[in-house]
Amino acid sequence: MAVSGALATGTASAADYERIVNGSFSTGSLDPWWAGTGVTNRLVGGELCAAVPGGTTNPWDALIGQNGVPFEAGQSYTMAFDAYATRPQPIAAVAGEGVSPYRQIAKHDVSLTTTKQRFTFTFTSELDFPDAGNAQVTFHLGGQAASNTVCVDNVSLIGGVKPPGGDVGEPPKKVQVDQTGYVPGTPKRATLVSSATTPQAWSLKNAAGTTVATGRTTPKGVDAASGDPVHLIDFSSYDTAGTGYTLVVGEESSYPFDIGDDHLDKLRYDSLQFFYHQRSGTPIEAQYVGETYARPAGHINVAPNQGDKDVPCLTGVPCGYTLDVRGGWYDAGDHGKYVVNGGISAWQVLNTYERAKLAGTADALGDGKLAIPEKANGVPDVLDEARWEVEFLLKMQAPDGMVHHKIHDANWTALPTLPHEDPQPRRLSATSTAATLNMAAVAAQAARIWKGIDPEFSAKAQAAAVKAYAAAKANPDKIADPNDGTGGGAYSDTTFTDEFYWAAAELFTTTGEAAYRADVTGSPHYKGRSLNEGGFYWASTGPLGDITLALVPNGLPAADVAATRARFTQVADAHLQRIAEQGYPAAYWSEDGGYAWGSNGQVANNASVLALAHDFTGQAKYREGVYEVLHYLLGRNPTSYSYVTGYGDRPVENVHHRHWARQLDPTLPIAPPGVLSGGPNSALQDPIATRLLQGCKPQKCFVDHIEAYSLNEVTINWNSGLAWVASWAAEKAGGTPPPAGCKVQYQSSKWSTGSTAYVTITNTSTTAWDGWSLKFSFPGDQKITQGWSATWAQSGAEVTGTSLPWNGKVAPGASVSAGFNTSSSGTQTDPSSFSVNGSTCS
Repeated sequence: MAVSGALATGTASAADYERIVNGSFSTGSLDPWWAGTGVTNRLVGGELCAAVPGGTTNPWDALIGQNGVPFEAGQSYTMAFDAYATRPQPIAAVAGEGVSPYRQIAKHDVSLTTTKQRFTFTFTSELDFPDAGNAQVTFHLGGQAASNTVCVDNVSLIGGVKPPGGDVGEPPKKVQVDQTGYVPGTPKRATLVSSATTPQAWSLKNAAGTTVATGRTTPKGVDAASGDPVHLIDFSSYDTAGTGYTLVVGEESSYPFDIGDDHLDKLRYDSLQFFYHQRSGTPIEAQYVGETYARPAGHINVAPNQGDKDVPCLTGVPCGYTLDVRGGWYDAGDHGKYVVNGGISAWQVLNTYERAKLAGTADALGDGKLAIPEKANGVPDVLDEARWEVEFLLKMQAPDGMVHHKIHDANWTALPTLPHEDPQPRRLSATSTAATLNMAAVAAQAARIWKGIDPEFSAKAQAAAVKAYAAAKANPDKIADPNDGTGGGAYSDTTFTDEFYWAAAELFTTTGEAAYRADVTGSPHYKGRSLNEGGFYWASTGPLGDITLALVPNGLPAADVAATRARFTQVADAHLQRIAEQGYPAAYWSEDGGYAWGSNGQVANNASVLALAHDFTGQAKYREGVYEVLHYLLGRNPTSYSYVTGYGDRPVENVHHRHWARQLDPTLPIAPPGVLSGGPNSALQDPIATRLLQGCKPQKCFVDHIEAYSLNEVTINWNSGLAWVASWAAEKAGGTPPPAGCKVQYQSSKWSTGSTAYVTITNTSTTAWDGWSLKFSFPGDQKITQGWSATWAQSGAEVTGTSLPWNGKVAPGASVSAGFNTSSSGTQTDPSSFSVNGSTCS
């Protein structure tokens, strides 16, 4: 009677619940349908058409299907589909378990003809599988002597009483905090969701439940990006380090959090460790990652892999050769490797180190800091990890100097599939101008960094970069095919002025050659013109060139370097203004107010702009802005998720990934700590997102679901942004006040064989210095022969001047002077970039 009454009041529509996602293929995509070994899926005329090999023994030897289909024990289901074949043949529609012991729910045999027919059958499930569980619907297409093409459309599975996706986890908290921690000495803010128009009382409780601080909220009204009515909670005045704090407003309580900075050091290394997990062509060993995450090497030509050792080009791409492209990082949740995404990812990892080295803080990124096989080779681990990808990028260069856009499977593999179990053939896509310039930029950067570490590798990288840049100049408009999206993403880009600028900036900074300098200064992107609130990403790389030119000594006019740095502070100020207006501090902007695929990666990159503004000015507001943005990623957002795996009480777990796939297979792990989810995407670009999130506000367009790939995928370029920011944030925390702001004036008098230089250092911060250390690099071959008012040391081009006992104390606004003589046998160029106590100076 209770059931009948419930059905009579409106839940009778439960009988109409559709269990299949994208059964009509109206999305213009085949996702989340997969093809088994030897079968190739294509979208043809709005239908899924599968090329089925002949000569298989059993019907289940050739499959197409969809995972994560929910079933409820005791409930009735009706399955229907349209189907036909090029040759008449029998097939079976099967509902069952996708992992061992492969229990079957229902099976329906039909005979296909060359004419489309509609098939329907009804059954009752005796098994219970939740949404995104281990159940699947498959079509058995094998057991035929001859090859064939089978097409299906309008696949439907209706029934059950629970709405698919109805259980999307616990509801969000009303008090949103960074679930990891707040750094002492920085602003500490949280968000209350409340429609009250008057201030509300809040209390901060320690781990014992004792109230240690109180205050009242500030009502902010309805937040545009989330739709929440929000209040600001500011508990910055409380600065006692500890664990297990909670914020309480009335009956509502936050997740617990710490006050301290230990979590940032951990995040620095965990976010970098991600790249070892993503390595292709090598075993991931238990001694470095533990038994849970260990796996055999993938794509090294060991069956069932067809391997990356001798990969041919796609059909229709006339290259006439194969390449050995073993190695590199798997790009994301699939097994593809993409040069244009690998480029920005490798660059950010390398820049994490190069920036820290220029600031004198690279010891935290030294040898032995990561759990990787190279951890005791005398080279900083962050460089060893980046080199794994740089070597792959070099391998993607064609004989003519151009670079292949990508290499991946001929067809999408199913979720889950471990790399060593991937049976798909691998193919090189055509070369492209964008890929060629990505490789040129990263190889030039690598040549500069490895010059004093491995001169042979440095020379190899520089030669590849020079050859690639010349090839791109000769082929300036070779666009990657936007329709080349089967088995891997297309990553097509139509504008290359930004890549040309970036590559020229790296080559000029590394070589100093006039031709590259002319390309840099003549670019429409010069002096930060392409940097804006939208930030940078794989298809908008001009700001990467700006970062190099603003950080690394290069001989450009000081006024031009200053203008580039000023652009970073202008954009950073716009981010700070936006943060102040937001209920949840994302530092994210788009023209239409929506959130795009990979919004969290963009948030991380925008945080790096704030970080660089602090480097360039020493102003505390930019440092504080970086921590505010990290708070958003780590839980202070309207979903109550920490978007970084393993961090906080409610971290994402079901990221879209082929082998971190516990949601689909309980024998597999969730992602390791330190992996950044793509985050909210208001375009809802996958079938799961479309089914579950219609009408969502931009910051709430998220669900922690393995098949919601447009929301919850992970990628190397998003994690490289996180790693850069986490490393910077850890460096600037450490229980110490922020590095002092500084200004340096450098004047020199030159003659044919030397010079005399006078340096004036001004403390532009509000805190007195108790000792100072000045660092810079000579662009030319100058050598210091004599100095005064500092202890001068020189290693190659790098110079350090350390205060003496009598001039180390510098009050706010005060200056100190020092100087030296140099000898030179060549061009003498004044340095243009200086840092004091690890802070880049104006």
